[in-house]
Amino acid sequence: MTCGIAWWGGQVFDKIIVPLDCSKLAEAALPYSEELAAKMFSEIVFITVIGSEDHEKLADYYNYIKKIKEATHHYAGKYLENEAENLCEVTTVRRIGDPAGKIIEYAHEIDFPLVVMASHGQTGMSRWTVGSVADKVVRASSTQAVMLIRANDSRADIRDKRLLKKALVPLDGSFRSEAVIPYICNIAVKLQMELTLLRVLSKNGSTTVESEIYLKDVCRKIQDMVDVEIVYEVRTGIVAETIIDLADELTIDLVAMSTRGMSRNNPLSLGSVAQKVFLAGNTPLLMIRK
Repeated sequence: MTCGIAWWGGQVFDKIIVPLDCSKLAEAALPYSEELAAKMFSEIVFITVIGSEDHEKLADYYNYIKKIKEATHHYAGKYLENEAENLCEVTTVRRIGDPAGKIIEYAHEIDFPLVVMASHGQTGMSRWTVGSVADKVVRASSTQAVMLIRANDSRADIRDKRLLKKALVPLDGSFRSEAVIPYICNIAVKLQMELTLLRVLSKNGSTTVESEIYLKDVCRKIQDMVDVEIVYEVRTGIVAETIIDLADELTIDLVAMSTRGMSRNNPLSLGSVAQKVFLAGNTPLLMIRK
């Protein structure tokens, strides 16, 4: 079990894509996109997919998106050292057709996008359910990073504080599971986040000593490349449940993981684990499909 981190520096996310359906639950993604964009100097792109060029719906869309853009400029500016210099660019994109398909199609047009969206929602203006769309986007993504936000994070006071302070990074010892590391490290550097690496052991898996050696090696290689605060944990148990429980225990703000690990057919691979964490977890989830 060796660490095979591939690294690149500089700006990772040129644009942060935020799908909106004009529902309040879909807007749960907004505070996170504002903090990320302001700290990483990324452009925010609101994408809305509608079923047809209905004139009444278009009027509602333009009124809605105008208010959202104004609010986003305001709140993103709070994360800048000089609020008067609002460097956060906000643009909008409108598409007609299948929501998940059009979101992925647009993401493929961009170098290094990050899709930030609510993990479940309700019917909005464009008549799509955010949860099902999020699931389809994750499954259809190839190299795109997707951040899923729990819709219950849409409370009124959420924009009054820093949201992303601590991240949990589950690793299974495979190169595929490590694919998320460059992404979360770039976020951690810009947002000054603390990272916790996690290795979950099964009864017939690696030993604690082997896992600690592996995680120490990963920590060392990360700290050789970037200046981040990083620790590690080795736990024994059911993988998905352990990730969720530790995230709650440590008050983690973001779980970052690859959606594939050891094997596509391995029931304990991070592919199936990511799905379970996505469905049952309480923490925003950053996923890289490999």
